[in-house]
Amino acid sequence: MTRDISAEEFRRTVGMFATGVTVVTTNVDGELHAMTANAFASVSLDPLLVLVCVDRDAGMHGLLPVAQGFAVTILASEQEELSAWFASSRRPRGQDQFEGVDWDPAPLTGNPLICDGVAYVDCRVTERHEGGDHSIFLGEVVDLGVLRSDADPLLYYGGRYRRLVADTD
Repeated sequence: MTRDISAEEFRRTVGMFATGVTVVTTNVDGELHAMTANAFASVSLDPLLVLVCVDRDAGMHGLLPVAQGFAVTILASEQEELSAWFASSRRPRGQDQFEGVDWDPAPLTGNPLICDGVAYVDCRVTERHEGGDHSIFLGEVVDLGVLRSDADPLLYYGGRYRRLVADTD
């Protein structure tokens, strides 16, 4: 038995689960693409797997199967503007969305890594599963690294960006 639950009620309720904020990037034949995502998680230690959920209407949705790989940069607390930029439907598509954005190519794949992030995970797409209005892409980790161990992550909670507060002890 279930009750009638609106998308708004669902979004408000699951929004009470704090998540990190990432930028997912890919490189398709030298053309760079990116999107903000907070639906990112580790899946397995053997093999090393992560997942990212992508809305079927997002430009990235059709690109990941073609690219066969993606990189995830975990954003630092001061990168809220970058998160908003890569989430905006008003940003240009392709290479132009990286105009003025500092990034480096991932060592093994060349996928863009956003500079000054907390960490990155570079992946090869291994599977795609349908999940309602999103697809769930599994990625086998081919490379990863901590970029700034002294930085706090950017968080999203209750429909807005949040930051960690230092312990007072």
